[in-house]
Amino acid sequence: MFGAPATEKLVGATLWRAGDAAGGAAINAGYLFTLAGPSPTALFDSCAYLAECVSKGESGNPMSPANQVAAAGSHLGGQLFASATCGGVQNYACPEGKVDPNGYAATVSLYAADLTLEQAATPTAANVGGEVAIAPTLTGTSDLMFDAADPGAGVYEARFSVDGQTVQSTALDENGGRCRNVGQTADGTLAFLYLQPCAGSVGADVAFDSSSVPNGVHHLVVSVVDAAGNTAPVLDRVVSIYNPPPPGVPGPLNGANASTHATLTVGWSGHMKPALTTGYGRGARVAGRLTAPGGIAISGALIEVQSSPATGSRRIAAITVHTGRDGRFTALLPRTIPSCRVRVSYRAHLGDGAAAATRALVLNVRAGIALRVSPLTSGVGGSIFFRGRLRGGPIPAEGKQLVLEARSPGGSWIEFKVVRTDSRGRYHASYRFRFAGPALYDFRVVSEPESDYPYAAGSSRVVLVREH
Repeated sequence: MFGAPATEKLVGATLWRAGDAAGGAAINAGYLFTLAGPSPTALFDSCAYLAECVSKGESGNPMSPANQVAAAGSHLGGQLFASATCGGVQNYACPEGKVDPNGYAATVSLYAADLTLEQAATPTAANVGGEVAIAPTLTGTSDLMFDAADPGAGVYEARFSVDGQTVQSTALDENGGRCRNVGQTADGTLAFLYLQPCAGSVGADVAFDSSSVPNGVHHLVVSVVDAAGNTAPVLDRVVSIYNPPPPGVPGPLNGANASTHATLTVGWSGHMKPALTTGYGRGARVAGRLTAPGGIAISGALIEVQSSPATGSRRIAAITVHTGRDGRFTALLPRTIPSCRVRVSYRAHLGDGAAAATRALVLNVRAGIALRVSPLTSGVGGSIFFRGRLRGGPIPAEGKQLVLEARSPGGSWIEFKVVRTDSRGRYHASYRFRFAGPALYDFRVVSEPESDYPYAAGSSRVVLVREH
């Protein structure tokens, strides 16, 4: 008997068999062999002595065409059965003493089976990361990491497609040699030598070689494939690919109408000025246009946007964008970006050492401060407490100095306390009322510029406190 796994069913079966019913027959009983499915009584091949069949197939030539039998239609499902037995009317016996040359009264030999299983459940992928998933431009070989699982035949491979064409297929786990496609199928269906060939879950770290893909912007799709051929998406994104040419060989032209005498016009989106001051968490958008001599638009060109942060800040990854048909482009900087200088560059050939055109911008980001005051009502002799966090970073190891200020609504701000955050930007303070109310007070927290904190002066929201 063969039984398909619970998650799968047989949709095709070809068997190579030979057998006989040499033991003969008596009244209402005789020897026979059968092949059946999906139940033992649903026969699709048999040889019964009562039906004047002594043998079928060629036992001396296992893969002979005479031995080939296919199960189809209603005989497919969950199970297949092979049987050699005495059959007939109940309480009647088969004869004894007559056998084939090997001493058997009935026999069936199964030499080979080519079984096609169908699995409806698809694999899943999660926890996607690595350079392939996040880098704006891929060069050479880059890593893609993800977790994959499959409820049936197991996880087989990762498949990389670029612009609709498969460019790389990588087996994820050979599972001790079991999860190895032996091929030889006419339609390209995966073929394995084990019923459960591949691992049910895999932690994948796959290297993607971008050198086989032309430089430029492409649609990259990565799928995970199970042993049944089902796929599930891992990654779907537009990515730029650039692999430099050999030394001394100019790279491809960078855009239609590319020119070493290009004009690059840039500014901050909304006013196109070279300097911008903004609040923390708002991000910023660079806008510009690239033209060749005569004002002709350079379209499809790669533009590099590199931020040089203030002292003490982590370096910011370069951003690459492409010009549109009119030569215009925009680049969105991260929302958590600190104050920095921004360099925008265009190279006439991809891979050129020197840029054909560059422009510089300045971004000033005000410090962001979260503030919470409690209680919001107090009286003479009572205290209020300040808690919050200085956002952005990095924060100096010894913390950052902050100033607490107060005023009567509409009046001038007065400094009343200086505090220092911890290395994660958290701070706390208190204030005790010494004079009787009633009165209203505004409170805020201010961060002044310092060389080791890469943000401009900024303040928290204003919190109103009532003294009764």
